Amino acid sequence: MTASTDFLAKLNPSQRAAVEHFCGPLLVVAGAGSGKTRALTFRIANLVLNHRVDPENILAVTFTNKAAKEMKERIEVLFAEQEAQAKHGKSLSALPEYEQTKLRSHVYKNVTKYLWIGTFHALCSRILRFDIEKYQHPDGYTWKKTFSIFDESDAQTLVKTIVTKDLNLDDKKFNPRSVRYAISNAKNQNFTPADLEKEQPNYRGRMIADVYRHYEKALAANNSLDFDDLIMIPVKLFQQNESVLGYWHNRFRHILVDEYQDTNRTQYDLIRLLTTNGEDMAKFNDWRNRSTFVVGDADQSIYSFRAADFTILMNFQDDFGDGLPDDDTRTMVKLEENYRSTSNILHVANYIIENNTERIEKVLRATRGEGETIFCYKADDEIHEADFVVGQIRSLEYQNPELKWGDFAILYRTNAQSRSFEEILTRYSVPYQVVGGLRFYDRREIKDVLAYLRAIANPDDTVSLKRVINVPRRGVGKGTLDKLDQATQTLGCPLWEILSDEGSVKTLAGRSSKGVLEFAGIIKKYRERLDNAKGSEIIQELLEDSGYIEALKAEGTEEADDRIGNVQELYNAVLQFEEENDDPSLLAFLANASLASDLDNMEEGNNRVSLMTLHSSKGLEFPVVFLVGLEQGLFPNFRSLEDPAATEEERRLCYVGITRAKERLFISYARERRLYGHREPASPSLFLGELPVDYVTTNSGLGMPQRMTTPIRDARSEREEAAKPGSGAHEFDWNAGDVVVHPSYGAGEVTHIFGAGNKICLAVKFPNQGRKIIDPKLTKLQRAE
Repeated sequence: MTASTDFLAKLNPSQRAAVEHFCGPLLVVAGAGSGKTRALTFRIANLVLNHRVDPENILAVTFTNKAAKEMKERIEVLFAEQEAQAKHGKSLSALPEYEQTKLRSHVYKNVTKYLWIGTFHALCSRILRFDIEKYQHPDGYTWKKTFSIFDESDAQTLVKTIVTKDLNLDDKKFNPRSVRYAISNAKNQNFTPADLEKEQPNYRGRMIADVYRHYEKALAANNSLDFDDLIMIPVKLFQQNESVLGYWHNRFRHILVDEYQDTNRTQYDLIRLLTTNGEDMAKFNDWRNRSTFVVGDADQSIYSFRAADFTILMNFQDDFGDGLPDDDTRTMVKLEENYRSTSNILHVANYIIENNTERIEKVLRATRGEGETIFCYKADDEIHEADFVVGQIRSLEYQNPELKWGDFAILYRTNAQSRSFEEILTRYSVPYQVVGGLRFYDRREIKDVLAYLRAIANPDDTVSLKRVINVPRRGVGKGTLDKLDQATQTLGCPLWEILSDEGSVKTLAGRSSKGVLEFAGIIKKYRERLDNAKGSEIIQELLEDSGYIEALKAEGTEEADDRIGNVQELYNAVLQFEEENDDPSLLAFLANASLASDLDNMEEGNNRVSLMTLHSSKGLEFPVVFLVGLEQGLFPNFRSLEDPAATEEERRLCYVGITRAKERLFISYARERRLYGHREPASPSLFLGELPVDYVTTNSGLGMPQRMTTPIRDARSEREEAAKPGSGAHEFDWNAGDVVVHPSYGAGEVTHIFGAGNKICLAVKFPNQGRKIIDPKLTKLQRAE
């Protein structure tokens, strides 16, 4: 492989300083959008092309498999480009396709094939395929090189069996999901069962440590490992076997780690051992033909709930580097030039993050123009917030041919917030996708509660009955269900006919009959109330009677909290439906929910508005971003309000959200929000008070946006120009909430707009006439002053 005279000329000075660093430790503090992947790929190329490092001696750790694949592809193209220039005097793209393929194949066979690039889990799995049989477990357990890898579902099932059957523990006190989470957290801190018991010597800690011991024994009996083992066992192996560690230490002379702020203690131990060959950090100084190159940003550390510890990055200079101040150090480079966002967006990001104390000082600098002012919208409630966001998306997409639906993202703190946006997007037939999660009505807990409601409304719905007969667990296992199934098939009757008869249940279900009858009693109770009680009343009491919420609370994990939030949001959806529809029955709501969840006629490909949590948005970018729900207790999350360190992580999450935006950034919050059925006043997020006033505009006291200095005209501006009697034939002439005067019905309020473009109808609610559907092209509507 040969390099052109200066293939690094494309890099900015800071990137180049990082890439040209050869031996020794280096921390690259890479701000959002500063080209860190570019620096990593060019560094690998520089090591091979200019320093003649054998590709086999390079280990590059990425945060995701997708990032690993992208890095390999970039390196392959970079090397092929050098070969094209050297052999043909042309750029790679100027060559015939067959010649490009030939060069890339040559690069693969000689370079990328030998590079170790992947996630911690993937790379450690490869190491264990070589050496796991040399690992000495303290209890004598052994594994073969043919080990299987348990996914999370397998691990959960195994822990559940140990808790409920092997140790016969009370699964309400020792919820299997919660126990599994505790074991995983222990492994991420490199704790053995004995370490965990020492760390938590109380009764609960001792019992979880006992489950952990049984869990390890069961894994070994199955010749299996879980994801956490893939990293912890290599660390233990390196600590106990000098020859194994020595081999891999000599093999990996140049170590690169991406997203270093997201490493946990076990991952840190792995990098430290490979770097120093087990020598004490304070004494190690043999950097001949060796480097440890880590890239990260403490300001983007948002995964503490996964045991990530950003102080590992903060301590790099003391652990590996020279420990000198930022201006004097030779072991740290800052990438501060941002190639993603406009100047105004970066000003807001810098202002916000400066309020954190635990960080390495840096300031993102724009390489693009000033851009639009950030707009902060105060909504009356979550429904108006969703109306505003979707209205802006439709207006911007309509007015700007270069913008596609896929250029918009709505970012929120919790999954439950997606529901109001999904409903408005569906109403206007705007294609969307929920990224990194399921659409609201497709989430497991929502499907569970809807199955309860459907079984109550229609007990002949056997699918719904089966889904929740043992949710939460009532001791109704597969064997019992098989017996009940067999009876229904023999008798040719629906399952409910048997479940509703106590004698039949006792005969068929035996010891499980108690749980079956308990379930049947719940269904019967609410069937009797179906005609007289509102759906909101039924769901509220059902969640308590069934024990569903109690079971989620017992898990005690952040995931369980998120699921509780989703269930509470379903209750909000029922209340909203009752307020907005003439038929507030449970049956009507279930029909509406079915339509919402079965709407599969979305556009193919990625041309859809993206909805996602802020955690899921990490690493992504969009021309237009809506950062929603900035209220105390929601964002920042209520768990962080009394904990300064947790508040700083929430602020980092806010910073990540802001820096996803390339062209436009909208921030919104509500004056009040429905929380589990009750309208509660909402306090603006403390982060709103940290916004720089010179770069942010907001809406007026009328609750509508002020005119912004932008070539993109919002829907309100257009409506004001078109507010003439008899006009208003286009969808952008109207907005929910407009007050109009009809020649016959008098004054009324627009509640919905149906259709698109100039083919629309308005739903107008008149105080004494009810709701009417009106075609504004045929009926003159005067806009009220």
